Amino acid sequence: MRIPCSKINWLGSALLLLPALICAPGFTNIQSADTPSPHEARAIAKEAYVYGFPMVDSYRIQYAYFVNRNNPEFKAPWNQIRNVARVFTPEDKTIQTPNSDTPYSMLGLDLRAEPVVITVPVIEKDRYFSVQLIDLYTFNFDYIGSRTTGNDGGSFLIVGPGWKGARPPGIKRVFRSETEFAIATFRTQLFNPSDLDNVKKVQEGYKAQPLSQFLGKPAPPAASVIDFIKPLTSDQERTSLEIFDILNFVLQFCPTNPSEKDLMARFARLNIGAGKNFDAALLSPEVKAAIESGMADAWQALAKIKKQVDAGKVTAGDLFGTRAFLRNNYLYRMAGAVLGIYGNSKLEAMYPAYSVDESGQKLDGANRYTLRFAQGQLPPVNAFWSLTMYELPSSLLVANLLNRYLINSPMLPDLKRDADGGLTLYIQHDSPGKDKESNWLPAPNGPFMMFMRLYWPKADALTGAWTEPPMTRTGRADKYPKRPKK
Repeated sequence: MRIPCSKINWLGSALLLLPALICAPGFTNIQSADTPSPHEARAIAKEAYVYGFPMVDSYRIQYAYFVNRNNPEFKAPWNQIRNVARVFTPEDKTIQTPNSDTPYSMLGLDLRAEPVVITVPVIEKDRYFSVQLIDLYTFNFDYIGSRTTGNDGGSFLIVGPGWKGARPPGIKRVFRSETEFAIATFRTQLFNPSDLDNVKKVQEGYKAQPLSQFLGKPAPPAASVIDFIKPLTSDQERTSLEIFDILNFVLQFCPTNPSEKDLMARFARLNIGAGKNFDAALLSPEVKAAIESGMADAWQALAKIKKQVDAGKVTAGDLFGTRAFLRNNYLYRMAGAVLGIYGNSKLEAMYPAYSVDESGQKLDGANRYTLRFAQGQLPPVNAFWSLTMYELPSSLLVANLLNRYLINSPMLPDLKRDADGGLTLYIQHDSPGKDKESNWLPAPNGPFMMFMRLYWPKADALTGAWTEPPMTRTGRADKYPKRPKK
């Protein structure tokens, strides 16, 4: 039991050091009856790690994008849009499995002082765009875009958890974030390289304003200045106990959801929670080792989910969405963050994944493969589809001689069809030959995976009436001619 500091004066001169110890910030009495046993600590640590990993990894990205101006990936300060009038390349290394067929605009939302208005311009009907709204939990809490609000433009209000009020004049819709910070990720379709100037014009029409500025009224008092703590690297997140310190920092901006009150009470037994001080130095060696084992248990649980993903029993569409859609399945949320953080909800985009061939063997550049769509069996979409290559274990784009990181539906006029009208793609490290290079997606020398993206999928994809074709291994990499070096 913690002893109130006001009650300890009577303990006498022999215990003069005890008040300083007990009153120290973040002190946890290791002998407390509520202190978990090593067995309990291991279970709690596993649960807290699974719960917190996506939030901590998201904070790493937000810190790079919106806080650390010295980071080469810095985009803009909070509440300012940064348009990136290009697509991702292998030089972009902050975010895993990046999408390289829609130029991005990024907006970090600080909703503490007042809501933010996002305005989008009128966009031609055949150009897909979306504004994905992601909270600190990494839930996709809603969308602005072609599918949800149309291409006619307008202004939309993003509010934080404490905002109360009616929809202001001039606002089409109000979107509520559970957390005080959020991210708005804009995707604008690029038809081909010569279309980039048109994308830039669309991006120039995106605006973000505080509500007071939009309404022409005085601004409310500014929110307090935050001393953002330094994030862990992606490697450190896997093993460092400091991950719980960062989780505690992030949780202070996340009012506890009613469904998570019991969860937070369990976490509190390890001093994990909003504003708490998780101090590994105060733990016994046995409890500290148990927490480390709990973190390892989380990765073992994730490995089982990964096998289910490889087998097609769990899809990317199961891993991303609203809190209501995920039903607080924190292991799925962690899997989504590891496999491709900030993935879209499946109504917005589906992500059939390729990590094994049709015989169940992992994909590797030591082999060559084909992917064939029968006539009339291309991915069914309202917008467009793409197939993107990623090297492992980094889950980043693959540098190659063609500077081609994906094949997508806007490229169809340049792809060669099979005699029966089908489409065969060649997946391998070296060229399949000049006559087939139009349909070649270069692979790395070693292990790789691919994601197909179906933007605004049609009902056949959503219901499973259409499924992606298998990856067929056709031989070893040393059995075909190499492409001459340039």
